[in-house]
Amino acid sequence: MRRFPTPAGAIGIKTWIGFVAMAVGMFMAILDTQIVASSLPEIQTGLGIPLDRLSWVQTAYLMAEIVAIPLTGWLTRVMSTRGAFFVCICGFTAASLACAASASFWSLVPARVVQGFCGGALIPLVFSAVFLMFQWPARERAILWAGLLAMLAPTLGPGVGGFVTDHFSWHWLFLINAPPGLALVLLAVFLASLQLLLKEAPQRGWASTPMLLLAALCLVCGGSTIRRALCRPMPLVDLSAFRDRNFAAGCWFSFVLGMGLYGATYLLPVFLGLIRNYDALVIGGIMMVTGAAQLMMAPIATALERRADTRLLTTAGFALLAIGFIGNGFMTLQTDFWGLFWQQIMRGAAVMLCLLPTTSLALGGFDPFLVPNASGLFNLMRNLGGAIGLALIDTVLYQRTATHVEAIVARLQAGDASAARLVGLPTERFTGAPISAVDEATRALVAPLVERAGLVAAFNDAWLMVGGLVALSMLALPLFRAPRQTVGTRRNDPDLSRIA
Repeated sequence: MRRFPTPAGAIGIKTWIGFVAMAVGMFMAILDTQIVASSLPEIQTGLGIPLDRLSWVQTAYLMAEIVAIPLTGWLTRVMSTRGAFFVCICGFTAASLACAASASFWSLVPARVVQGFCGGALIPLVFSAVFLMFQWPARERAILWAGLLAMLAPTLGPGVGGFVTDHFSWHWLFLINAPPGLALVLLAVFLASLQLLLKEAPQRGWASTPMLLLAALCLVCGGSTIRRALCRPMPLVDLSAFRDRNFAAGCWFSFVLGMGLYGATYLLPVFLGLIRNYDALVIGGIMMVTGAAQLMMAPIATALERRADTRLLTTAGFALLAIGFIGNGFMTLQTDFWGLFWQQIMRGAAVMLCLLPTTSLALGGFDPFLVPNASGLFNLMRNLGGAIGLALIDTVLYQRTATHVEAIVARLQAGDASAARLVGLPTERFTGAPISAVDEATRALVAPLVERAGLVAAFNDAWLMVGGLVALSMLALPLFRAPRQTVGTRRNDPDLSRIA
């Protein structure tokens, strides 16, 4: 006999304790990305990682998350929500210890893959639990608690990461995951090859033979995955949720939000470390502004969602997010805390206005049995957006830096005083007349300054690109329609007590 979620008045303390434990696991998974972000320059130095491979520290985690998230619905069917959570939290803890023990780039990356796979499943499990374990008004309280923990992670993450790295070492960034943790082939190949393609293509060239072969593998496996998902009566990943227009539109905006979130989390600490030469503690303090804005906006966004049209809130959120990114597209060599402050405030406030209404529109109308699968797909799109966003950012940084350096050199040779000022050179010799050949000592002195200025210009291009893509994504807002009470049809009629 089917048992639906317990009525609000009958929800006991054991249910709440179980849900809070799951939410804490989600908190640790989100925190892990944030605390590592602020210490990327320290990890690079500690393990001797080349700059062109530094983003693998985040990409490896993200790649595994992308594989794990769509499997969440299947995991809950096989092991129940409770069993899946237990297995994932144990795996996340063990992988965190392996990350802390890493002595090289090649030992860190595999551990990050395992950590990302287990951590990636924790987030949609909590999203599912909100809808499966509670009904209104208890569901509203559960959303508030989960939302607070989800927002607290990015608020504390950069500062905690900077403090831990500055006072101990970056290894402890992963060890702090241990105490809370202790108290399928086609899909995997498709998503892993896609992530590998997005990461490597900017350096190796999109048209190179290895990348073309990898793209072919991705297309074949992806096409086979979709075909099997649509043709099988009980597929590993059920794509039928995309038949609902609100869910499909919500996934699109989840994709764009992921591009913005992961893009900013990568661009900001790398800029502060490479250009401003700040240590992890200072970087963490600067990045806390975004998390603080998210935290302060959380209760406001929750209240607005109950009173305003969710479609209007989504519009406001993504417009504010685009403005925050575009505002960062005018950085200089001197940009510091206050030069980044208001842009971080706007992006942080925008996240809650983007996340809450799109989640409600995308998942709010599904039958309880369909929520785990839909939640996994919804969260997958956010991480997939982050993966593609990082690939685009890497492409811009690697290609545009060289272009800007060439342009700055040409301006300097032409005697452009504004170019000299941009680089940080005295302007007395730059009178608008071409400069004669310089000696090797001068060239060696000027080259790092020019490269640094060219990299800043490439960072600006990346910020503007992401902001422009977020703005263009708003053309899809008319796809949203007024939410319905329930959508979808069960494939069978199982005992829901195994899920919730």
